[in-house]
Amino acid sequence: MNPSDIAIRRRHLLAALGTGVLLPGAASAQIFGRRSSGGSGLSSILGKATDNALDKLARPGAYWNDEDIRIGLPIVGQGRQSGLLSDLMGAARSVGAIPGLDGILRGINDAAGTAAGEAKPIFRDAIDDLSFSDAPGIIREADGGTQYLRSSSNDALHAKLEPLIDSALDTAGIHTQVEKLASGNSLLREAGLNRAGLNKTVTDQGLDGIFKYVGNEERGFRKNPLKGLGGLLGD
Repeated sequence: MNPSDIAIRRRHLLAALGTGVLLPGAASAQIFGRRSSGGSGLSSILGKATDNALDKLARPGAYWNDEDIRIGLPIVGQGRQSGLLSDLMGAARSVGAIPGLDGILRGINDAAGTAAGEAKPIFRDAIDDLSFSDAPGIIREADGGTQYLRSSSNDALHAKLEPLIDSALDTAGIHTQVEKLASGNSLLREAGLNRAGLNKTVTDQGLDGIFKYVGNEERGFRKNPLKGLGGLLGD
């Protein structure tokens, strides 16, 4: 690509990401282009943001060390029973009344990180399937691409991520530990603390953390669109 073309691409990208102005024709196509069609456009920015987020969450202790996304013991019951159980578990943990509970919680968070590290292909496929032209307003939001990915693909991502979560929890021995914990406490059993409930809630909370991190990455690119986007800009 010659210097003139690179300069034009830079202006297009900066205009779209910095001011939120949608551009017509070929310029808009470059900005909204699919990752699979040469790696240009908002989809590439979102793909890079997702890759960066998953890399960070795959680091040992990432979920556990960040209180904003730390995954708690699943409470899958309903209504008053669920509220009482939540209070019970919080109190029990604070006084150490349930041996090994902190280890289980740490293991759950580590398993979520393991699954995040294996989830890149799932998110790449979801991003390639997005039709950004259906929601042009996303360019005006600091994390518009992330919001659109979640609203469009959350259920599909959940369905594909949950088997990774199940495998990671199983490998770490968490399912066995939770089953033993529930077997000795009828309240836990009645609240639905079982393999299916564990998988679902860890996937739910794990996705919350992933999207929080992806949104942070996207906002960072929009504030400084030249940083880390040399390939997108033709450098």
